[in-house]
Amino acid sequence: MSATSDGSRVSATADASCVSVEDRGFTLGDGVFDTALALGGVVFARAGHVERLLAACAAIGIVLERQRVEAALDAALTPAPAILRTTVTRGTAARGLWPASVGQPTLVVTTAPWSPALLGQPARLVTAAGRRNEFSPTANLKTLGYLDAILAARQAAEAGADDALILNTRGRVACTTIANVFAVTGDRLATPPLTEGCLPGILRGLVCETAPALGLVVEERPLAEVELAGADAVFLTNSVRFLRPATALDGQPLGTDWWAIDALMAELGRRVIAECGVALSGPPAG
Repeated sequence: MSATSDGSRVSATADASCVSVEDRGFTLGDGVFDTALALGGVVFARAGHVERLLAACAAIGIVLERQRVEAALDAALTPAPAILRTTVTRGTAARGLWPASVGQPTLVVTTAPWSPALLGQPARLVTAAGRRNEFSPTANLKTLGYLDAILAARQAAEAGADDALILNTRGRVACTTIANVFAVTGDRLATPPLTEGCLPGILRGLVCETAPALGLVVEERPLAEVELAGADAVFLTNSVRFLRPATALDGQPLGTDWWAIDALMAELGRRVIAECGVALSGPPAG
């Protein structure tokens, strides 16, 4: 384990400073990643994160043993709250888009401090100029090629917003640069299905799983951008910020009836305590 310039810690199968300049993750963005939250030395929803990462590796033809991932995560964990990023690349190979052979996949886990101040921060959105290609074979994968999202994030920052809403090629809601999107109308939660080009977010899945017990009906369906303006509330989900209410889109206010957000957040908080023994914004439980 070594320190980085921002104080983050690095854990990997080898010192991350020794990753080759010929690594395909560096030269071609040939790899995938995952971001998870660890509290009390426990990765929240760990099985889901590991399984999604391994599925993404398999989808692009990287052979990676689950034991390697589990060991790398264990080596990175500390009692302090942390954001864990697991990066996997195809490794080093000769030049060419599809090499005849490659070495072992590169696996690196980096950690950064996490603060409960990240929870529940309202987000002002702008609609990104670019579009997400829902027909791409990588549309549902967290690949290393994140330039579309980076440019959308720059657009949001230049507009004084917090995040950018990304539409797909049909002009329907796909996601934001870092989150899945839900619209609340009455007791119904609408969120785009994976066929619309969004990622299978871990928190997205937990919200869909948790909502029925709270009397909420989940609808995975195509979502028009105009529906966000008419919803009672709109919220974003990801593994670091959990549920984040969206307060405006392109300068127009969005609904503020946040009771469903509060109810879901409370239930997810109970799940965190059950798994990690630590409250999202407090001392260890019990």
